Amino acid sequence: MLKKIFNIAPVLFAGLIISSATLASNAKYFKDRTITIVIPYGPGGTYDKYGASFSNHLGKYIPGKPTVILQHMPGAGGSKAQAYMYNVAPGKGFHMFVPLDNIVVNQLLRPKRMRYKADKFHYLGSSNQTNVIMVVRSDTGVKSLQDMKKIALIGATSGTGSSGYLTPMAAMGILGLKGRMITGYKGSSRSILAVEQGEAQMAAFNWLAWSSKVPHWFKGKKPFARAILQTGFFKDPDLPDVPMLIDLVSKKDRPLIGFLASAGPIGRGLAYPPGVNSTIVETVRTAYDRMNADSKFAAELKKRKLRLIPSSGKQIQEIVSKALKESSPEVIARVKKVVFPKK
Repeated sequence: MLKKIFNIAPVLFAGLIISSATLASNAKYFKDRTITIVIPYGPGGTYDKYGASFSNHLGKYIPGKPTVILQHMPGAGGSKAQAYMYNVAPGKGFHMFVPLDNIVVNQLLRPKRMRYKADKFHYLGSSNQTNVIMVVRSDTGVKSLQDMKKIALIGATSGTGSSGYLTPMAAMGILGLKGRMITGYKGSSRSILAVEQGEAQMAAFNWLAWSSKVPHWFKGKKPFARAILQTGFFKDPDLPDVPMLIDLVSKKDRPLIGFLASAGPIGRGLAYPPGVNSTIVETVRTAYDRMNADSKFAAELKKRKLRLIPSSGKQIQEIVSKALKESSPEVIARVKKVVFPKK
């Protein structure tokens, strides 16, 4: 037994030397440097709020303690930033971004327009998981999905690549609901303002966006707006009485809704562009995990009315790879037909 222990000891010691050398190297690499987090929407939305929280805490867990700043890059429903990160951003470890939760959905539905490969990004971790919730102004007379079969609504969203477009269009196409989506609003905040001001009557965002920005809309006997539908893998704990889209469709359309629901687990996190050194990726993944476990980080999220539902970078990487592999051409073709109907 002693002989075995002594044989193992040099290996462990060598491993410690390599680990320490790697850590020291990374500390020197990041020391006095600035890391830029690219936000795919304008200021004010949940992508921005999570990004700001990441910038306040992540740097202290990365060796060398680099400064972390934000850069907003709205456009094309968030896809402009993803294309930039894939095709332009340097792969040196000093540029990262908050990936869209529907990064896989967009790639498979619109491969010619989405100039990236989702599985080539290096996912560092996530701090939230959430469903997409369709919300309608009460003064429209719509209290349920059944009402939307008679009353046509105008919805507001950023672009055709956003979950705020894909989910309502899928619901309208499959369930026979009336309405249309107007694109061009820069993020959830602008879309929600459009609903508030009467430019639009409906929008679809994650429940976090609704509950953190306009919680007063849903209170009282005569609320300003109602949540009428949600999409995801499981019901949001805050919305047990709001129906799930996957429960309302026929058996043949369930794979379609499951495909759209794959966006939920990706949540709000960070990713590196392709080409970043694997040692740097693992170092920052560890830093991200430590940030998720930090009580001060959790406290800031709570103060911003944000949730903390952590996932590791490895978990998100596996989710993205699996979703890409398991989405059949038949399902994708059906989704395209429903979500992007020919006029």
